Amino acid sequence: MKRGFGILFAVCIAFSMLTVVEWWLYNHEFYFTAISGILLQLLLVWYLYRREIILANRMERMIDAIRYSDFTYKPVLKSSGEVIFNLNRQMDNALTYFRQRQFEGEARQQYYDSLLSTVDAGILVIDKQGVVQWSNEAVLRLLSKKRLEHVDDLHSLHPNFPNLLLSLRPGKTEVILIDQPEGSCELAVTGSSFVSQDNELMLISLKNIHSVLEENEIEAWQKLIRILTHEIMNSIAPIISLSETVTERAESNGMNKKDYEMMLQSMQVIHRRSKGLLGFVENYRKLTKIPVPKLEPLFAESLFSDIRSLFPDDTASLSFVLSNPRTELFVDRSQIEQVLINLIKNAQEAGVEGQQLRIHVEGTLLTLPHCYQITVSDNGRGIVPEAIDKVFIPFFTTKTNGSGIGLSLCKQIMSLHGGTISVTSSPGKGSVFTLRFYNFNV
Repeated sequence: MKRGFGILFAVCIAFSMLTVVEWWLYNHEFYFTAISGILLQLLLVWYLYRREIILANRMERMIDAIRYSDFTYKPVLKSSGEVIFNLNRQMDNALTYFRQRQFEGEARQQYYDSLLSTVDAGILVIDKQGVVQWSNEAVLRLLSKKRLEHVDDLHSLHPNFPNLLLSLRPGKTEVILIDQPEGSCELAVTGSSFVSQDNELMLISLKNIHSVLEENEIEAWQKLIRILTHEIMNSIAPIISLSETVTERAESNGMNKKDYEMMLQSMQVIHRRSKGLLGFVENYRKLTKIPVPKLEPLFAESLFSDIRSLFPDDTASLSFVLSNPRTELFVDRSQIEQVLINLIKNAQEAGVEGQQLRIHVEGTLLTLPHCYQITVSDNGRGIVPEAIDKVFIPFFTTKTNGSGIGLSLCKQIMSLHGGTISVTSSPGKGSVFTLRFYNFNV
């Protein structure tokens, strides 16, 4: 409206000047010319005013459309005047350009959001005040948070966590140990700064280095086992063959009874112990020959039903509880069954004399973190604190006749499934082994 009044004022000035001319003609008795000029003048003023108002309104509509990203507006290209037609066409081209740029920006934003949401590392963007501008799903899962609005929300994980993020120097990596429901987690924190719309922001990457160290540790153990088993088996095989050959030749060539019995006994001991050692090494080779799991959909209730049927005589001590039975896990059925069998058998061997053993297997769907969890708990003798961090290491065992590969196999199988296995225990009160699956469908 203000623009309209300005145009009206300019037109009025022109009208006043022409009116003076008309008055002079009228005073000199050029009546017809004066009256005709006044009528044409009024018509022209009205036309110009109307034309300018239409142009001003269209320009205002286009500017508002660009300002508020409302690109549904489309100028009318049909016009009697070439100037108006060309102006409308340029306005339409401008709006089309901005519309395309907006769509490209939205598509690019969606692409980057999808890309950053699929990476394993947690990523978040904060400003100088600690307000979280953006975060991907991985960081919420890593920090066990439903949403993250400010770095102060991380105070419960570690008192110094918010201050560490606010004081993080670009390019420098800090390590912090945080507390989570399933246990402690060691994070590597790296940041880089950038400026967006005159606002200085910090892009922070969070990586669980505990899992990386575990993977490297498993790989190192596998390499060591492959080397040891190869060398030992190459040495044992000739001993077994030689002992069999000497025994056969002694029988065919003949010896006195006493010498033959002594030699036979010695060869039998060598043969027996060599085969025993061969079986022992072969058992360890299993750690390096776990096949790649064939992931197939499996209902949780079907998995529990199969495990329950394998222990029909233990109904008094073994109980099963299952929530969300139609949860569909994507697992290798035989491998996961083997993990649960190992855990249940370990729990059975952890019983305390004079106390009724109780083993409880429970499946639960968790929202935070978003996973399906299976726990195997018992009221046995538990694990001493100094051994709790070693139970998943190959060859480590607290049993007198244990091989030390059962729990290590379980850990490798869960790692191949993209899941985790952890343990909590109190001596004399029992243990709880927790399996978490992240590849499932409800």
